[in-house]
Amino acid sequence: MASTLKLEIITPDGTAYAEDVEMVTLPGVEGQMGVFPQHVPLMTQMVPGEIIVHKDGRDYFLAVGEGLVEITGAYVSILTDLAIAAEKIDEVKVEEARQRAEARLREKLSDEEVASVNSSLARSLAQLNVKRRQHH
Repeated sequence: MASTLKLEIITPDGTAYAEDVEMVTLPGVEGQMGVFPQHVPLMTQMVPGEIIVHKDGRDYFLAVGEGLVEITGAYVSILTDLAIAAEKIDEVKVEEARQRAEARLREKLSDEEVASVNSSLARSLAQLNVKRRQHH
């Protein structure tokens, strides 16, 4: 039985992560979902949040946006609009983006604009949560 699985995270900018890992926890639509090697095949959606990668006895954290996840017993493939490692998140810039998004929500917006701003806000909050976890 394999003790690792291949995790690949693809964004519009290219491959954000491609490693053999022992476990990955991701933000599914039903809540946090842990994936170990030999997982049953599954296709699901991912919501903005945090991916925890367990590799070589350590946990690594990434902020992610919405996406699609394909899981087999040997790999996890994620297509997402955002994937940033915790150490690469610029907290000041992300906090400014969050504040801009919240200010826009106070304006009179169309339903489509509200959906777009809410999406931006969710991505900002995901990054802030991941980054601020690192301070503790």
